[in-house]
Amino acid sequence: MSVEGTTGAMNAFSSQSSQQASAPLKADGLPRPSSLRRAPQVERNGGSATGDPSPVVELDLKLWERILFYCMVGVLHAISLLPDFLLWRLGELGGKLAYILDSRHVKIGLINLKIAFPERSEEQRRQILKASYINLGRGAAEYIRLGGFFYRRLLQRVRYERFEYWEELKARYPGRGLIIISAHFGNFELLPAAHAMHGYQIGLVHHTQRFHAGDALTTFVRRRLGVELFRKHSAARAVLKALKDGKLVGVSFDQNAKRSEAIFVPFFGELAATSRALARLVSMARVPVVPVFILREENPRNHRIIILEEIPIQRTADAEADITVNTTRFVRAIEETVRRYPEQFLWTHRRYRTRPRGAAKIYDD
Repeated sequence: MSVEGTTGAMNAFSSQSSQQASAPLKADGLPRPSSLRRAPQVERNGGSATGDPSPVVELDLKLWERILFYCMVGVLHAISLLPDFLLWRLGELGGKLAYILDSRHVKIGLINLKIAFPERSEEQRRQILKASYINLGRGAAEYIRLGGFFYRRLLQRVRYERFEYWEELKARYPGRGLIIISAHFGNFELLPAAHAMHGYQIGLVHHTQRFHAGDALTTFVRRRLGVELFRKHSAARAVLKALKDGKLVGVSFDQNAKRSEAIFVPFFGELAATSRALARLVSMARVPVVPVFILREENPRNHRIIILEEIPIQRTADAEADITVNTTRFVRAIEETVRRYPEQFLWTHRRYRTRPRGAAKIYDD
C-alpha cells in the first residue's frame, strides 16, 4: 500500500441515495448479502464503463511498467494466500520495523505530535507515533487481503454506527446530495472499500502517482472492490454532477495544500494550509457536510464506521468570510476525532509544510 500515493490525493467517494434506500438492511444497519453487487467501472472521463476494468488502459505505461504491474499483482495474490493470523502478525511486525527504520518520517511525526500534544511527554508522544505505525502495518496486511484472495472476509469485521442517520438527512434534504469529510485515519483504504462491498456506489477522486506501476496497482485494487475512480483533472465537474444527482460525495480533508489554493486555518492550534476548494464547492452546491471515519475497535481486527453530526454551514453575503469559517469547522471536526484516537491517525504527513508568508519553517526539508 502506497502511503505517499494515498496521502497525495483529495479522495472522494459517492453513494447513490436510491441504492441506500432500497438495499435490505440487517439489524446492525448492514445490507444483507443478497444486496451485494459490483459497482460499474469508470473510464478516464469519469463515466461508466462495462468493458475492460484494467487500470493499464488508463495510463500510458511503458512495457517494463506493465510487466512490473502484473508482477506486483501476482505477488499481492501470492502473499494473500497466507492465513489471516499470520498475515496480521506480519503486518504488525512491519509497522514496528518501519517505526525503527523510518527515521525521516518518525522525525516528522514527532514534530506534528509536539504541536498537537505539547502537554504530553516526549515518551508519550513516541508511544502514540509507534502505535500509529503499527496501525499502518495492520492496514497494509488488510490491504493485501483487499487486493488478493478472500477479500470479502473483511466484510465480517466492519460495522456501521448510526447508519439510520442517512435516512434522517435524506428526509431533511430531499433530492439533494451530501458531502462527507474524512481523514487518513484508521484503515482509510478500507472505508470506501467496505462501503462498496456492502453494495453502495462509490467513487474516489484519484490523484495519479508518478510511479505509474504503483498507480495501476492502486487502481486495480480499488476497482475490483467496486470503487469508481475519477482522475483528479476532471474531478470538480464530476463531483458537482454527483451532488446535483443527489449522491453522497466524500473528501479526505487532512492534507497540506499548495499556497495557490490554500487558506490558513488552525489545526491543533497551528495555522495549516488547507484547500479552500471544499468550502467553495459547498457554497456552489448548497449541500450539507457530515464527518465520517473508520475506527479500529478494542479488538484491532474489527472496525466501526462512525457517522457524526452534520456540520453547520455559514452562508452570508461575504463569500471569503464564509470560506474561512466553514473550512475552520471542517478541520475542527477532524481534529476532535484525532484527539480522541491519536494512535489511529497518520502523523507522518507534512501537514504544516506550506507556511504563512514570513512564518518560520516547521520541517527541515
